[in-house]
Amino acid sequence: MRFVSVSVVVIIIAYFYEKTIQNTIEKLIIYMDKVEYLNKNLEFKIEEALDKNNILNERYKQQAQILEQVNDSVVSIDFNGNIVSWNTGSEKMLGYSSDEVIGKKISIIYRKEDMKTNEEYAKRLLTTGSFNVNLYLVKKSKDLVYVSLSLSLLQDENGNIIGYIGVSHDITQRKKDEEKLLEQKNILEYQAHHDALTGLPNRVLFNDRLNQAIQKAKRNNTKVALLFIDLDHFKEINDSLGHETGDEILKIVTLRLTKTIRDEDSLARLGGDEFTVIIENLVDGQDASLLAQKITEVLSQPITLNTNIFYVSSSTGISIYPDDGESTQNLLKFADAAMYKAKDEGRNNYQYYDSIMTELAFERVVMVTSLREALKKSEFLVYYQPQVDGKSNKLIGMEALVRWQHPTMGIVSPAKFIPLAESTGLIIELDRFVMKTAMTQVSKWNSKGLKPGILAMNLAIKQLQQKDFIDMFKNLIKETGCTAEHIELEVTEGQIMTNPEEAIKILNKISNIGIGLAVDDFGTGYSSLSYLKKLPIDKLKIDQSFIKDIPDDEEDMAITKAVIALAKSLNLKIIAEGVETIQQRDFVVQNGCTNIQGYFYSKPIPANEIEKLLLEGFQIK
Repeated sequence: MRFVSVSVVVIIIAYFYEKTIQNTIEKLIIYMDKVEYLNKNLEFKIEEALDKNNILNERYKQQAQILEQVNDSVVSIDFNGNIVSWNTGSEKMLGYSSDEVIGKKISIIYRKEDMKTNEEYAKRLLTTGSFNVNLYLVKKSKDLVYVSLSLSLLQDENGNIIGYIGVSHDITQRKKDEEKLLEQKNILEYQAHHDALTGLPNRVLFNDRLNQAIQKAKRNNTKVALLFIDLDHFKEINDSLGHETGDEILKIVTLRLTKTIRDEDSLARLGGDEFTVIIENLVDGQDASLLAQKITEVLSQPITLNTNIFYVSSSTGISIYPDDGESTQNLLKFADAAMYKAKDEGRNNYQYYDSIMTELAFERVVMVTSLREALKKSEFLVYYQPQVDGKSNKLIGMEALVRWQHPTMGIVSPAKFIPLAESTGLIIELDRFVMKTAMTQVSKWNSKGLKPGILAMNLAIKQLQQKDFIDMFKNLIKETGCTAEHIELEVTEGQIMTNPEEAIKILNKISNIGIGLAVDDFGTGYSSLSYLKKLPIDKLKIDQSFIKDIPDDEEDMAITKAVIALAKSLNLKIIAEGVETIQQRDFVVQNGCTNIQGYFYSKPIPANEIEKLLLEGFQIK
């Protein structure tokens, strides 16, 4: 029984063992299946990860290649300012290799003056995250490169900020192009507002500055003075010597004016020989006369240019804001009118504007128009004033003087129209009319045996400057039959001294024809004895301004004596004009000047009255 029982137990144990083994094997198989699945899945994951890694590596490689191939500089920097990466573009742009700069401070490529500003950029980046700026960087060669810099924060894979990256694009050439364009723009802007010859503000900038001065004066309750300066007889220099000489004189005038005015005054050239000065912050408008007087004195000084000496005086008109006007247009117009008043007063002076000058300016415009018409309509007449020997009272000659017989105004004073004729150039045509008329008349008198003596005629400097003058005058002599020995041309001292060297050349040509030459208005200009000796003249004419106050003015008497003595020392004839009284006649005769012209003997009279006197033998009782 025991044996059977044991066997049964063994069988049972074996059975259960087999079952256990079988279960274990089954579980193991299931586990192995799971392991195999996991292995396969892991292999897939690994392969997938490897693929992604390969893709990333390829991408990184491509990006690295791109960074190395771009011309732009790409630099990464940590927050200590150390360079972490440096691409090939950086090497090309800045000249440093990566080995030379990695680990170094980024400040090695900064300009000293930009250090603080660039440090502020790094701080600003923390707030903004990114921004762009244009700046200069310093190359290894110390040359500068101008770049467009794009800055942005640099993060790791966890999103932590570890520094910043800067991408710089070289825009140096663009900067140069922009600067060149700006320079050209500035040049054009300058040229649009400045005179090309003198560099002074032109009319455009002058108007702007005058307007600003007016607005400022309005706010501050002050005055503004406008000086309008015009050079006397400047056109004659241009006409005779050319614009190059004229331009050089304008430069010298500009320099003198610049040195004369105050720093706060504004000088401008409006064109030609016209200048303006704006004086601000005046309490009394009359204070402008101080500068006006200085300018008059400075510009009247002789100008030496290429060994030649020129005398260029000025006429200045002054208008005051707000006394005379409150607009730029009116102030300029009124200063211009005052300038013409200075011209009428004999030039080389200044005049303040007066409301009557506006009427005179209008009258001037009307007069110029009438003057042109008068030449066309032959409204001019030639009168003659006798020249007499003060000892014998016999006629020695006469001066031809033009008169204007206006249809409505009657006889117009030469003082009104001669300056206009000179300034407009009409004097050339007018002079030639007088010459032809007078020479024709004298020739007729001579042919009748009336012996009118020497014919004296005024000669404007503009006439001398005409290239055809000598030929024209020779033709007049032939045409009229008036011989050269009967002709004397008078040129004023002031006109000669405008350009004495050129005047000497032209007067020599006239003298060579056999025509007598006289200096009119002697003593009123700036003659020097050195030039007087060079002039081919025969006679001096004492200006009537020195005669009219004799015998009451001792100074005029002294000047007259001196002029007579000078003429004698130079072996020149002399005549006194403007003699009106017997005392004046006796004074000049007693001091050696026997040739007399003036109302004491006769006023200017028409040809028919002269002929009557000639027929009567011209005996003065």
